Amino acid sequence: MTLVPAAHERGITTLTLDSPANRNALSARLVAELGDALSACAKDPSVRAVLLSHTGGTFCAGADLRSPPDPAAFVALLRNVVALPKPVVARVSGHVRAGGLGLLGACDISAAGPGASFAFTESRLGLAPAVISMPLLPRMDPRAAARYYLTGERFGAAEAARTGLVTVASEDADEALAPVLDGLRRASPQGLAESKRLVTATVLAAFDRDTDTLVEQSARLFASREAAEGVTAFLERRDPAWVL
Repeated sequence: MTLVPAAHERGITTLTLDSPANRNALSARLVAELGDALSACAKDPSVRAVLLSHTGGTFCAGADLRSPPDPAAFVALLRNVVALPKPVVARVSGHVRAGGLGLLGACDISAAGPGASFAFTESRLGLAPAVISMPLLPRMDPRAAARYYLTGERFGAAEAARTGLVTVASEDADEALAPVLDGLRRASPQGLAESKRLVTATVLAAFDRDTDTLVEQSARLFASREAAEGVTAFLERRDPAWVL
């Protein structure tokens, strides 16, 4: 059974993250299936845009610490979202953590409902938001990125919109996205592809410049003693040794 079921209606293909057992965490399998689904959408002339949604109370819990994807495969997925010649829109009504924020940040447009919450938890695990910085730092407010990267604090939808992490915060994400999806249906395929090329140029430049360095950093951190302690503490539901 697929972890990323697809549904199509009037030019919009909805891809749903549906891995409730691990709160839609980025396992090797989910990353592969989502990448394949996006590639299929890119080749399908009936798809005008992609809507990325989720089941349950979590949009994406970040990397699956028990079955993590290869860093290069995860980077390829993020770049695929950014470079896809069709808009990718995210609908968020649940929690987003760590690597899930990179997936969200790679999307072109996003709406978050009142049940959404966000946190860059990497620093609390002995890690850093390395590869996800490529789609995020060109789009987020620098002061906000510094605060939340360093502290790992949780914040809500309104703050996510203020900082540029999401496009809009709304009491009803579906209602907020209705005019967006209508606008995408009215746009021409060529117009969408070329317009997206303009607004993603800076983000793609970050991928071209920084991918090798940040993949190496991510692998090095995951292999470190501090990360081993942080991940173990997380799985054991205790504070890591460095907490004061």
